[in-house]
Amino acid sequence: MPKSTPSDLRKAALEYHEQGSPGKISVTPTKQLVTQRDLALAYSPGVAAVCEEIVADPASAFRYTSRGNLVGVVTNGTAVLGLGDIGALAAKPVMEGKAVLFKKFAGIDVFDLELNEPDPDRLVDTIAALEPTFGGINLEDIKAPDCFYVERRLRERMKIPVFHDDQHGTAIVVGAAIANGLEVVGKDIGKVKFVCSGAGAAALACLDLLVRMGLPVANIWVADIAGVVYRGRKELMDPAKECFAQETPHRSLDDIIADADVFLGLSAGGVLKKEMVAKMAPRPLIFALANPTPEIMPEEVKEVRDDAVIATGRSDYPN
Repeated sequence: MPKSTPSDLRKAALEYHEQGSPGKISVTPTKQLVTQRDLALAYSPGVAAVCEEIVADPASAFRYTSRGNLVGVVTNGTAVLGLGDIGALAAKPVMEGKAVLFKKFAGIDVFDLELNEPDPDRLVDTIAALEPTFGGINLEDIKAPDCFYVERRLRERMKIPVFHDDQHGTAIVVGAAIANGLEVVGKDIGKVKFVCSGAGAAALACLDLLVRMGLPVANIWVADIAGVVYRGRKELMDPAKECFAQETPHRSLDDIIADADVFLGLSAGGVLKKEMVAKMAPRPLIFALANPTPEIMPEEVKEVRDDAVIATGRSDYPN
């Protein structure tokens, strides 16, 4: 697609969401509602027969209702894209966007649910109470470490699938991309130096999967908003992050990027500078996945490297 300036893209995105029926989703009946008889079947009195069947056999809800093809996309808006804690209401366009992806690419219907609930236990209670409505739950944009707790507790309580997209969806795609990218540049996952910017839910899930794929923990260097994750650091640490702490005097992303074979960005726009890219190993993989603004723009990488494999988390680049 043709490249647009940030101001052009912003204007076009606002117009896209406003035109016609505001937003991106609507509810459409799957049965005809043309005659009085249709209405009697869809609602009272005919619907009572369906209720009675479900009372007799709860599993028949998947036969007579949309539950089996209905996913709840749920957020509390505490970690939205790279925008941070913008609240539940401002997160709604993102959740509608995820609903569109489910429908367009998998034929799955979605209700997006934006909950004004920062407390993890109350959030769990609210989502768990919605189990009769859905065939599955897709958690989205809940801050770490709350997201780990919420997902674990919901999986313990609910009898339907619970999936945290920021962790597992991101990790699946990044794992595949890393494997393919390393094959393209002729490098072994067991020997590369791997630098990750960001240590939230998405980044930690990616690292966990990559370790299972053969990436040695000793080869992983992580930096976040407080700097390098090193042994003995007290600021903004948790057990999941501690697993990747290095014994090192280095304290900044600039300190650890030299000779890196892979850069994975799941942090904030602009944190990777051209001067840092120039210090990376030959044929580096640069996955700048922060949204909406990547850690570095592909054009900036190309100014200092002609051998890099580049990807972003945006839809307007040929990733």
